[in-house]
Amino acid sequence: MFPINETMGQYSELFMLLAAGTYTVAFIAFAWDLAKSSKTLRAVDLKAAELSAAEAARVPVAAGVGASSAGVDRADAEVAGPIGRAERPTSNVSGAAAGNAAGIGGTADGAMRYSAERRAPARVAVALTVLGVAIHAAGVLTRALGSGRVPWGNMYEFLTTGAFVAVAVFLVVLIRRDLRFLGTFVVGLAIIMLVAASVAYWTPVGHLVPALQSYWLIIHVSIAVMSSALFTLTFAMSALQLVQTHRQKSIAAGGRDKLGFMRLVPSALSLENLSYRINAIAFVGWTFTLMFGAIWAEKAWGRFWGWDTKEVWTFVIWVVYAGYLHARATRGWTGTRAAWLSIVGYLCVVFNFTIVNQFFNGLHSYSGL
Repeated sequence: MFPINETMGQYSELFMLLAAGTYTVAFIAFAWDLAKSSKTLRAVDLKAAELSAAEAARVPVAAGVGASSAGVDRADAEVAGPIGRAERPTSNVSGAAAGNAAGIGGTADGAMRYSAERRAPARVAVALTVLGVAIHAAGVLTRALGSGRVPWGNMYEFLTTGAFVAVAVFLVVLIRRDLRFLGTFVVGLAIIMLVAASVAYWTPVGHLVPALQSYWLIIHVSIAVMSSALFTLTFAMSALQLVQTHRQKSIAAGGRDKLGFMRLVPSALSLENLSYRINAIAFVGWTFTLMFGAIWAEKAWGRFWGWDTKEVWTFVIWVVYAGYLHARATRGWTGTRAAWLSIVGYLCVVFNFTIVNQFFNGLHSYSGL
């Protein structure tokens, strides 16, 4: 190996470390945003409750004044009139605030559009995430330059590249949808992937085995990484959907809202609808992953399908997500059942890229372990 390759590999590891550190600070900022916003919303709830109590105390007095208006002089009537008119807007505002405070849908926009509010911690978190992605991209690029190929040849490279793509996709979606409530989960998962890559799957820069030296590596793995990144977003949304559903039922039953930070998360229905759309796109990508993998297998090993463990689990993932899309679209599997199917699908993805690669022998066992 040439010294320049080793140098690029060292730079790559340094960039990965810096990216993990930046993501960690961004993770803290996202968590701070959830905590701070939750505290602010609780203060709004308390204010709304106080205004409602004050109004309730004034209503009988206003009624009494109206009932005895025949005995009140014109000056007193003029005073009572403006007070009554001034209380009506206050009632509307407090009622709306109280509705939002106890509202099952929470304060987040169901369409996940950006509002006029300025949440400083969230903006700082997004800025740090953008910085982290830039550093992370430098790490992926230097790894590619050091190895002289695309950096997808082993588990270390797949995890580092997969984490990069997951966060990059999250930032791209942020341009059109306010998904900052997912920041803690997406960035946290990226940190876990980078740590796992460095601790458990680190592999020095090197050449690929002959079977991987093909342009199909770029096509097959790039689509798999992109689809996995989209599945990561839907996994986070499905998990939040389950929590939000439980919270909504608890509030509807008159229970206390113990998860104030979930007020920043859209309703369970909004999460489910967006998750379904993204899963549909990711499923198309995974279909191409399966197809191109079969074509590559035929060119590398002389057969399209050989019941290799990796091939089987790739097909299992396809079946699970196909069942999810079919059940939700035609069989009415909505709500928690749809969320659990989405989560099961993602757990299969994780199992395929970790347990299968590490503990099952097969034609894919050369993937850097």
